[in-house]
Amino acid sequence: MKTGLTLIELAEELTAQQESKRDFHAPTSSLSMLGNGNFQLETNNGSEEMPATDYAHAQMASRIQVPKPYYDRMRAQSPELLSTNVNHWLGQKQGETSLIRTLRSQMRAFLSNRYRIVDNHEILAMVMPELAEMGDGIQIASCNVTDEKMYLKVINTNIEAAISVGDPVQAGFVLSNGELGNGSISVEPFIYRLVCTNGLTLKDAKQRKNHAGRANESTDLYAIDTVQAIDNAFKLKIRDLVRSAISITTFRDAVADLQASKNDLITGHSAKAVELTAKAIGLNSDESSSVLDHLIRSGDLSRFGMLNAVTRTAEDIPSYDRATEIERLGSSVLYLPQSTWREVATACN
Repeated sequence: MKTGLTLIELAEELTAQQESKRDFHAPTSSLSMLGNGNFQLETNNGSEEMPATDYAHAQMASRIQVPKPYYDRMRAQSPELLSTNVNHWLGQKQGETSLIRTLRSQMRAFLSNRYRIVDNHEILAMVMPELAEMGDGIQIASCNVTDEKMYLKVINTNIEAAISVGDPVQAGFVLSNGELGNGSISVEPFIYRLVCTNGLTLKDAKQRKNHAGRANESTDLYAIDTVQAIDNAFKLKIRDLVRSAISITTFRDAVADLQASKNDLITGHSAKAVELTAKAIGLNSDESSSVLDHLIRSGDLSRFGMLNAVTRTAEDIPSYDRATEIERLGSSVLYLPQSTWREVATACN
């Protein structure tokens, strides 16, 4: 499992971010792009010029319906042409209001006015008391906040089973939140393997709570004050997500599936098996090479060995976001259809 921040470091970073965040609910047409690639927002207090993150640029491309490869090409090779395009389409959005989120004077998100602001520090403040009430077996195994999301990876050391003799696993969950319109607040079951500290996220058992309101709700519900406290009903929904995050039934079912995966042997060529697995679950060539290395080192030529090689690869990835996604892809290996697994297991050069 990828090592992140300590809980204290996470809290300190979230506090620092909170002090340097600014959000604007503003007419979409009041935002424009300058020839230097920065954005300018007209407010009641004057003009605000700000650079934008790559993620905010991607949101802008989507919002004005300019294909992202072309948007990126203009951004790199002809910023004035890009600004002309962006400003034309933003100018067509008269009467529309958007949410512009900034951090440390940089535009980091360009969102619909319906987006409900649920910031990471609020989530952490809600979750920590719930974890404390869940008992002394609760531990935060890893946590981090990246440019895109906050993560808490929690395990319950009191809920344990063995895949085989000397190979214990513990139950847990991964909570993630995106502040940029890049995902719901989600809670996913997590299996922690003690002998190698690999983490496996069961991605098909996700519970989530969306940030956006329903289409028929008044936008004023979320737009009156961008720093208003989260309403009590929403807090209760998050509380329920956390309280139901660790399911004994889900954990036992996953353990049984992991035990069974030891019997799905790789009888063909290891490198070809990894190549087909990588294609099936969405790994790039460098990640695939790492999986092959860990598979060979482990000597476990089975579906169980393959999924552990995938989750072990997460530790090699610089990006915490991508590492967490690869931990999710481990469950894709576990639940590959039998027809696909037969192709993987028997593949030859």
